[in-house]
Amino acid sequence: MSTGIRQQIVVSGVGGQGVLFIARLLAEAAMARGLPVFTSETHGMAQRGGTVIAHIKVGAFASPLIRAGQADGLLALVAENVALHTYFLRPGGWTAVNGPSGSDGRWAHDATAAARTLGQPRAANVVLLGFAMGRLTARGDGAAGLLGERAALEAVIQARLGARPAMAAAALAALED
Repeated sequence: MSTGIRQQIVVSGVGGQGVLFIARLLAEAAMARGLPVFTSETHGMAQRGGTVIAHIKVGAFASPLIRAGQADGLLALVAENVALHTYFLRPGGWTAVNGPSGSDGRWAHDATAAARTLGQPRAANVVLLGFAMGRLTARGDGAAGLLGERAALEAVIQARLGARPAMAAAALAALED
């Protein structure tokens, strides 16, 4: 079993945005690579547009929850949730947000508009994931970890959505955006 990657990622959004789908993609990609993985999710009032948050820990960890100041990255599917969940980030951690760019160093991308351009408005979550992967890979500092393994995520998308080829193709296109 390969244990070289040790990464903690928080995915934040609201009900219906696919926070749990992204968490499952990342977890299954880690498992496919033989990596230990923990996930945890909170989605109490999600059906009413409430906040949904998922924790993904890849590597040798003992519990699924990410402590304050320990996350390597934050994927925020709504800009409003950045303020709610930034406290999870470690110093130097990255944030990829679906929304307008800010002067605070976070990476911003209008993933909703990009997903609409692809003809898949519900794929904003995968668009943002692909955007974050590209940014981390471009940094070239080894911080990409699990998100630097596009092939593993593509394989999981094919496995999960293979029975619906149009949806699988759309998700793969969104990952590339």
